[in-house]
Amino acid sequence: MGWTCQHDYNGYCKLIKKPCVPGMKGCILKSSEYIFSTGSYEEDKKAQEAKEPKEEIDFCALARSN
Repeated sequence: MGWTCQHDYNGYCKLIKKPCVPGMKGCILKSSEYIFSTGSYEEDKKAQEAKEPKEEIDFCALARSN
């Protein structure tokens, strides 16, 4: 299975006007559901945790409900 990017032209990104590196800053794939590995499990895990929204707890509403 493979894919092609509409901005790729022989390894050159026509959108950013630089050599193509999938997932680099400005890449349309950066804001997609794809995850690009840095090669380090710990760094990848930290980046994934930073992307996930934190659940906020409304303690006032919780206290009122009891």
